[in-house]
Amino acid sequence: MHITQLNRECLLHLFSFLDKNSRKSLAKTCHQFLEVFQDPLLWPLLNFHSPAELKKDNFLLGPALKHLSICWYSERVKVCNIEDWMKNSLQKDFCNRHENTVGDFLLEVCNRCPNLLSLTLSGCGHVTDDCISLLLMNCPNLKTLKLENCVRITDQTLEAVTRYGESLQTLHVDFCRNVTQVGLERVREKRPSVMLRAERSANMIPDTKPQKKLMLEKVSRKLVQL
Repeated sequence: MHITQLNRECLLHLFSFLDKNSRKSLAKTCHQFLEVFQDPLLWPLLNFHSPAELKKDNFLLGPALKHLSICWYSERVKVCNIEDWMKNSLQKDFCNRHENTVGDFLLEVCNRCPNLLSLTLSGCGHVTDDCISLLLMNCPNLKTLKLENCVRITDQTLEAVTRYGESLQTLHVDFCRNVTQVGLERVREKRPSVMLRAERSANMIPDTKPQKKLMLEKVSRKLVQL
């Protein structure tokens, strides 16, 4: 029997063993394989290892997507996670080239993948609170949210968890230096059933420039005295 004589279910099963690039290459060989490649049922799980992969036309977003992981472990990730006020012009230029890449991709996920169950983001230094909040609102079945080394994540994301994370069971905010102990305690209070982990987060130096933080504290004390 020739492979093209297999039924749709068998072809979907065979495609499931291939990585994204291999699936795309095979889809180019005939119309039948292209239809299998474009079947949403083939894409319940997506793993990406760099922002550049998000721009490739080798996958399909759809309601069948249940698990999504974007983990950037390259040495370059250190540049994106440097405090903004410490970056030199070269580092800022590097970040500007892909600043919105992950955020724009997650907006597409919000619009196309309402059945998402788990999301893992690691080293995504440009992901914002607004983006995660929107995802929590548009993916009401989300059970697992793992954020690691996402430096722009603040207590605003934690507040969104208390408001919209009704299905959430696991929340990790490891090495997210701009969340605070107050925000974490609020999650524990409002969502006691959520398994919360925050390794090396609330006690790390935040993005605020030290001198600026000190000035804000002095102003706050003066206002209290008044």
